[in-house]
Amino acid sequence: MRFGLIFMAIMLLIGLLVSIKRQIFDIALLTKTLLSAIFVLAALTTPHLNPTYSWLIIIALAFCLAGDICLAFDSRKAFLSGLVVFLIGHLVYAAAFFNIAKVNVWTIGSLVAVGAVSRAVYGWLKPHLGTMQGPVIAYMLIITAMVAGAGSVAGDSHFSAIGRWLVAGGAILFYLSDLFVARNQFVKDAFFNRAVGLPLYYLGQFLLAFSVGKIYI
Repeated sequence: MRFGLIFMAIMLLIGLLVSIKRQIFDIALLTKTLLSAIFVLAALTTPHLNPTYSWLIIIALAFCLAGDICLAFDSRKAFLSGLVVFLIGHLVYAAAFFNIAKVNVWTIGSLVAVGAVSRAVYGWLKPHLGTMQGPVIAYMLIITAMVAGAGSVAGDSHFSAIGRWLVAGGAILFYLSDLFVARNQFVKDAFFNRAVGLPLYYLGQFLLAFSVGKIYI
C-alpha cells in the first residue's frame, strides 16, 4: 500500500505543477487537496509504534492539509488563514518531537543553526513584509522551534537511525519549502517557487508521515 500511495502522490504532484503552470485553478485545488490528503492517509495506515507520537503527527498533518487548501486560494485573507493553520501544525509537530525526545546537544545545535538561518531570512524578507512583520516573525520562531525539536529526535539514540533521519529530513525539507512560499508571497511571484518548493514540501511531509512506523525500527 505504501508504494501505491507514493505512486499516486507523484502523479498528483505532477498534475498539480502542470495545473499551476497552466493556471487551471480548479484542477490545482483538487490535485493539491488529494495530494495532501494522501500524506495524512500514509500516516494513518502506517504502524503506530508510539500512539501519542503517531497521533500528534497525524494531527499536525491534518492541519497542514487545511493550510494547503487555504494557500490554494490567491488572496491575502487565504494566506493569513493558511499562515495561522500552518503555525498550529508546526506547534503540534514540535509537541510530537519534544514529547518523545529530551533536549540534547543536537537540540541546541539545531536551534543555533536554524536560528541563524531564520535571522538571515528575516533580514532578506523585511523590506517586503509591511504590516506582515509580526505574523512572519511569529511563524519563523515556531518553525525554528519545530526544527530544533526534530534535532532532539535526531540526536537521541533510543530511536532507530531511519526514524531519526526521517524526522530530521522531513523537518528540514518543510523548513526549506517555506522559504519558497515566502519568496513567492513577498518577493517575487513565480512558477519557479512552486516548482521547487512543492516537491520539497511534499517529500518532507511524507518523510514525517512515515516516521510514525519507523521511529523504533
